[in-house]
Amino acid sequence: MAKKLYHGAAYYPELWPEAIIEEDIKFMLEAGINVVRMGEFAWSTLEKEEGSIDLSFFVNVIKRLNEHGIETVMCTPTPTPPIWLTHDHPERMHVNQEGHVMVHGSRQHICTNNPVFREKAAIITEEIAKAIGNLQGVIAWQLDNEFKCHVNECFCDTCKTLWHQWLEERYGTIDVLNEAWGTDIWSQYYQRFGQIPQPKAAPFLHNSSLTTMYQIFSYEKIAEFADEQAEIIRHYSNAPITHNSTTFFHVDNERLFENLDFASFDTYAEKSNFASYLFNCDLWRNLKVGKDFWVMETSPSHAASLASHSASHPNGYLKAEAVASYALGGEAFCYWLWRQQRTGCEQPHGSVLSAWGKPTVGFENVKEVEVARKEIESMILSTRPLQAEVAITYSDIARAFFKTEPHRELVYRDLMIKFYENILSNGYHRDLITENASLQGYKLLFTPFLPNVSTTYLERAKRFVEEGGVWVIGPLTGGRTEHHTIHRDAGLGELEEFAGIETLFTYPMDGTESVGEFLGIEAPLSLWSAIFEPKDANVVGSIKEGISTGKAFITEQRRGKGKIVMLGSLPVGEEGDKLLSTLINHYAEEANVRSHTDVSQGTIVAPREKNGELVWVVVNMDGNGGTVTLQMNGVDGITGEPIPKGPIEIGAFQYRIIHFRG
Repeated sequence: MAKKLYHGAAYYPELWPEAIIEEDIKFMLEAGINVVRMGEFAWSTLEKEEGSIDLSFFVNVIKRLNEHGIETVMCTPTPTPPIWLTHDHPERMHVNQEGHVMVHGSRQHICTNNPVFREKAAIITEEIAKAIGNLQGVIAWQLDNEFKCHVNECFCDTCKTLWHQWLEERYGTIDVLNEAWGTDIWSQYYQRFGQIPQPKAAPFLHNSSLTTMYQIFSYEKIAEFADEQAEIIRHYSNAPITHNSTTFFHVDNERLFENLDFASFDTYAEKSNFASYLFNCDLWRNLKVGKDFWVMETSPSHAASLASHSASHPNGYLKAEAVASYALGGEAFCYWLWRQQRTGCEQPHGSVLSAWGKPTVGFENVKEVEVARKEIESMILSTRPLQAEVAITYSDIARAFFKTEPHRELVYRDLMIKFYENILSNGYHRDLITENASLQGYKLLFTPFLPNVSTTYLERAKRFVEEGGVWVIGPLTGGRTEHHTIHRDAGLGELEEFAGIETLFTYPMDGTESVGEFLGIEAPLSLWSAIFEPKDANVVGSIKEGISTGKAFITEQRRGKGKIVMLGSLPVGEEGDKLLSTLINHYAEEANVRSHTDVSQGTIVAPREKNGELVWVVVNMDGNGGTVTLQMNGVDGITGEPIPKGPIEIGAFQYRIIHFRG
């Protein structure tokens, strides 16, 4: 990709007559759109009849766009297989957990593991890559669209066969599986792999191992489909390849992006949930380390379908989103969608142009984004996001565990975003990292809500601690094996010896009126909690009220040059936030975390650097304005005027660029 900041939109020229395409290009130039994404839903346009593929329409559109300086991300059209591929073929369709067979007419209605689908998908992908791969203006590829957004695991017969093969490859023998899953319970013992069911609807709950492993199997199979498409494209094109994912689709993003070239995500967070938007930026920045991410879809005003809609963005918020994403490591900020769809199920969705060709309520905000993009582009291109010193581990495998074992409808993503908000609101520059990520350069590591701590993760974290890092573990971390069973020898497995504790018992704190205290702050405790007996560790947080009064819920233990901290329960409410903030700040100080500001809540500082020069991008996200204190004199990155050290103000949805030299 050319080195620039991209400002784009999803475009569907196949839905409109020739004259409207010309009109669209004129408006794109006015709005500052320099890249479009297209083709992901156009299979029936490209191949109306089986075997009759014609790419000329998209070739011509790409050339016309390129003549006007608008580049293209080309997509594979596999989320919407045409009717000739599905009609009278129920065996090819996605089957849900209740055994219902999906029908044609929406998207993601086919089983992506079906061999006929895979064959036809490979053919259309290859033909597109041949015709378009070397066209000037094609700068990237997107595979499919939002894998597993509308469906989760498929339960068809094809998947059943693949499931049995996958289990045999994973476990080797049926005896190993039976032992790992503990199948003697409820007479679930299996004699051969072919007997193991898919976790379809049952009278009560399935074995936890069965349910979680089926999700992981599904994760792997959709990633294999992505790998297959990427391999085909690479025969004909050198342009980098991505997929537009997010954190609530039924995929393992770490595995999905393993063999792709850069990461991109879709987000429709409302202004009131801006922390979720930032969460995505901080995660996708680290899915492909060293590669800029793309915001592939966000609404210029509001998200909507025939069934629902979100709140519209206030004026100015779109600009704040865009500047924040560029500052946090984004290369592109793109809208869904360019021109409002006049048919289908997403007719009410926000767009840049209306179906009748007039600017929408979001149009002027899109133009504001373009002004900001031009203003910050040279600074963004000449700097890189500063290495964070605080890391939080994110895991889609953990999300599968929580789907199997949600307790009182706990949602992993919601738990993580709330925990993340506590770190964000305290002014720390932070990374969300995957389970297999390097811990190099971090000083403080948080591992919340990770039911299984793998051996490889534990070994990396041990080294991190022994070399001087502070590792805060929990809550709801370490209590399950990789097979989603409970440990035999200790409540939290191998963690306990390293942490110098013994888990006395675990139970749900909610409803027990339990109160914990840490450094003089008391707060109610919640969730399924672990109560500790110190062995080598010191008790730093104890229970003051409830059924375990006097016992420990926070311990710390020095190991090597660093420290391991166990957090056995989640403090909640206003006092809980205060206790967590106290814990975060206390251990950040112990770890000597320097990338920290006193920025007010609702405003962020995104630090960037080049050759030792520090640049702050300060953005107000909540529309209330904000403040931050400069610890040294700076220079305004836009006006060039000096800014004396001390507090500065940021207006509602405004941003400031501050350079610090020497």
